Amino acid sequence: MQPKNQAESPRRVGLVSLGCAKNLVDAEVMLGTLLRDGFEITNDPARADALIINTCSFIDAAQEESVDTILESAAFREAHARGQALIVSGCLPQRFRAQLRDLLPEVDAFMGVDEVPRVSEIVREALAHRAARLGLERVREGRSRAERRQDLLRLQETAPDTAAGSVNGRRVAEDLTAPVVVRARPRYIPDYDTPRFRLTPAHYAYVKIAEGCNHPCSFCIIPQMRGSHRSRPLEDIVREVRALLDQGVREFNLISQDSTYYGLDLRPRRAGSVASPAKFREAMRDLPPEAPTLARLLEVLDGLPGDFWVRVLYTHPAHWTEELIRTFAQCRKVVRYVDMPLQHIHDLMLERMRRETSRAYIEELLQRIRSGIPGVTLRTTFIVGFPGETEACFEALLEFMERVRFDRAGVFLYSREEGTRAARMAQQVPAEVKQRRRDRAMELQRRISRERNAGMVGRRLRVLVEGQLRGGRAVPAEIRSWEHGLVREDNGGSARLGRGLWSVARSEADAPEVDGRVFVRGELPVGRFATVEVVGWTDYDLIARPV
Repeated sequence: MQPKNQAESPRRVGLVSLGCAKNLVDAEVMLGTLLRDGFEITNDPARADALIINTCSFIDAAQEESVDTILESAAFREAHARGQALIVSGCLPQRFRAQLRDLLPEVDAFMGVDEVPRVSEIVREALAHRAARLGLERVREGRSRAERRQDLLRLQETAPDTAAGSVNGRRVAEDLTAPVVVRARPRYIPDYDTPRFRLTPAHYAYVKIAEGCNHPCSFCIIPQMRGSHRSRPLEDIVREVRALLDQGVREFNLISQDSTYYGLDLRPRRAGSVASPAKFREAMRDLPPEAPTLARLLEVLDGLPGDFWVRVLYTHPAHWTEELIRTFAQCRKVVRYVDMPLQHIHDLMLERMRRETSRAYIEELLQRIRSGIPGVTLRTTFIVGFPGETEACFEALLEFMERVRFDRAGVFLYSREEGTRAARMAQQVPAEVKQRRRDRAMELQRRISRERNAGMVGRRLRVLVEGQLRGGRAVPAEIRSWEHGLVREDNGGSARLGRGLWSVARSEADAPEVDGRVFVRGELPVGRFATVEVVGWTDYDLIARPV
């Protein structure tokens, strides 16, 4: 395809982002880069010259969602915009870079997580590929969506170096070879100067402080897809937050694969991973006073002028220190909200999961956090049905949940991901057993949530207003996130609000998109803080009136 001349209108690009908040930041960077390079952004797929699907490959269900979205987009293109280029980015091509070209011949380009800054170049390549393919006017035999999804799931049983051009022994006829631009071991991380077009509401933003992961968890594919942990310089993060404050942002959600590991890879004379608690404590003791750590970053952000919240997401129990607990307690703008996936509590499961922590360590840490950060909200996630999980292991988990009474908890069904150590383990748990265990765990957490919410009546809360809605209709109670497990489910827990206008808000105990909401009678300014009094509750949400 020849470069467009000056008389041509700008190319329009649409984007669909799936998966976690970290993926969302990558999508925002791609959009910002495209705008900088002269492209237009559109929300209407029928008007897009190119469409990017930013995919997730965290677990089987996330992969299915990604493949379904790709195939639905390809079908829409055939019906409404045959010249549209289709680009697949993110974790799916990063994980299956050797096979996806044959499995998804509709796609005009694949790009990995390291190629985010090159998105404009790749879109141009995809447009050229699509134009050339249409010029051949060949008809390719189609396969159903269900068959294609099963092909993807079977890829997990195939070595990554499967010969190009075949899927499970079936040769795929291809008119042209779509470009696959994927670096095997990602190294990219955005910085302050990276163009970005935010997709979140104006009053909150996600700030990526690091990328990659050094943990050896036996169930997780993320280190293979996202690479080793790499932190942004502290000053670079502060510059971004200052700029976002000037844009009116009032909540900063700090994200990475492991936020408590922030800065440890920047230490002088570093050698290897310090993921375990003992090695982490030793490395922290050796740091010079000016070294960047999560505690130091929070202290600097807390000192910035303005009225705002700082929320830390994705912390690891192995890396909590007394200094970090004190920082959470002392910083006025850091919300008292601890997001710490534990995955299990039984020592056998923790060992098989390679979580680097024991039950005794976790119980002692939770006591220190609750005593050191008064009023803290504790959120966690658990995995049920992990290989070797017996009924006794699961009952120990239920007893732990009942006794600790987490404010927020999500539950995953274990997903057998090829390429992980756990996928090769014996004693895989049947699907129906996993489902039954998740149902029991979520029912227990639902009861805990109801009791907690009932105890909130009469309390005053500071909330951040998200928007408005009209009453007289049910508010759905189902929220799913591939990184937060089954956070809530609609078992009669929907709220039917009274007539009139209601404001939708969140307290500091509620992270955006995954936790509860506070419904406030009347109209409050969106994007501003307000004080409300709780007058009612549902399974997962609160009902309040303005003070």
